[in-house]
Amino acid sequence: MAKDLQRRDEWTRTATDYVHEHGLIGLSLRPLAAALGTSDRMLLYHFESKDHLIAALLRESNDRGVAGIQALSPSRDLRAAVHDLWTAVNSPDIEPCARLYVEAAALGLLGREPYASVVREANARWMRALVNHLAGSGVARPLAKRAATVIDAAFVGFQLDAPLDVSRAARKRSVADLAEAVAALAGGR
Repeated sequence: MAKDLQRRDEWTRTATDYVHEHGLIGLSLRPLAAALGTSDRMLLYHFESKDHLIAALLRESNDRGVAGIQALSPSRDLRAAVHDLWTAVNSPDIEPCARLYVEAAALGLLGREPYASVVREANARWMRALVNHLAGSGVARPLAKRAATVIDAAFVGFQLDAPLDVSRAARKRSVADLAEAVAALAGGR
């Protein structure tokens, strides 16, 4: 029986929606397969293993997040870019992707595969999207690379703090502080 690539792609998209809602930790194939209207055996047939399935879901999620950043209009300056990127990362289209990335990155930090490999790959694409947005917003490419590194690290930290009931005002102040700190990089070159 030949594998149906169209079905696999459809399941990848639908399963990505499922993990955006339910998370990766404790992901079980039976409930996932039931949500897709198939069996865990068919998922394993089409994806070869649970690890291959997870890798496909992480790539699909990252593709969605990167597409969201790529779709942004250029920002008026570096400060505005920080705010625009934070707004985008918290949008309904990108927020589940960012949350899933943080979850996968935490598992990858422990050396678990496929998380470590796929997160490295995803991070490279995500960082290119951030750098390209900053460069498209008038930031010189060398500075855009430095700024993107700081922005991404801060955003991941903000996302990790989100469940700790940090107030909306405190988060807004932190993003504004980040924008000022990143803009200061432009002065020091």
